Amino acid sequence: MLISDMSDDTTKKERLWLLPESDRGVLPAGLYLVATPIGNLRDISIRALDTLAAVDLIACEDTRVSKKLFSYYGLKKDLLSYNDHSSEEQRAKILSAVAGGKAVALVSDAGTPLVSDPGYKLVRAALEQGVSVTAIPGANAPLSALQLSGLPSDKFSFIGFLPPKAGAREKMLREWRGGPGTLIAFETAPRLLDTLGSIHAVLGDRNVAVVREITKLYEESRRASVAELITHYKAKGPPKGEIVLVIGPGEVSFDDADIDAQLREALKNMSTKDAAAFVAEITGRPKKDLYQRALDISKND
Repeated sequence: MLISDMSDDTTKKERLWLLPESDRGVLPAGLYLVATPIGNLRDISIRALDTLAAVDLIACEDTRVSKKLFSYYGLKKDLLSYNDHSSEEQRAKILSAVAGGKAVALVSDAGTPLVSDPGYKLVRAALEQGVSVTAIPGANAPLSALQLSGLPSDKFSFIGFLPPKAGAREKMLREWRGGPGTLIAFETAPRLLDTLGSIHAVLGDRNVAVVREITKLYEESRRASVAELITHYKAKGPPKGEIVLVIGPGEVSFDDADIDAQLREALKNMSTKDAAAFVAEITGRPKKDLYQRALDISKND
């Protein structure tokens, strides 16, 4: 039965359109990274459902959230909480299960695991131990927002959640100021106006899309210049729901103060030669000139 054939009064048993148990086979031991819906519960693949039905254990960011999805599809599985605060002991428990021949799925509350969600340390440890790791692709908020933004999609960078404090946020935006292509970031509704102000101050009046509630009933994509968006949200108040910001590319120029600030930052972790080369790539300034500036900064600071 296809999803399009489902009616609202379909029973949970009928909604479970997975292969019969006898035809499903046994999954090899390993770690399965399974993407889950970001809003609409029907945005999940057949392969993802088959995998979740066949694994021995499911590690969830929040078991209470995951249970809503599993209940919808009639899935009853052993669940284990795994999030950013999980200990080394919790990771060892999951890897031990795989080493014992178990198939374990990792899911986040919504979307693709490891995309601003828990799992990096677990996957890293699994790969170091030679554990088989497989991705079951699916819903992804940053890519969906990019599609809806109307902004260039040939080059883009996902930069995760922007820092809540203005100083740290503007520092991060400066680091991406010279980057080619579109930027994609997560933000919360209460901080949206402050963040738009930081974008305007650091990146200028770029075109931005505020994409919220993707795949949900009140999905909205508001596209305008940063200045226009600031005016709109000052008048209307912050929007509700989950927000993805898509920031269009801009023409960037760097004054001497910008150059010196970037060199000082680079010199914290790089040699003079490497710092000059790094900043030259970002700004387009001649490497030879930047090398001399870096030497002067090193001597005088």
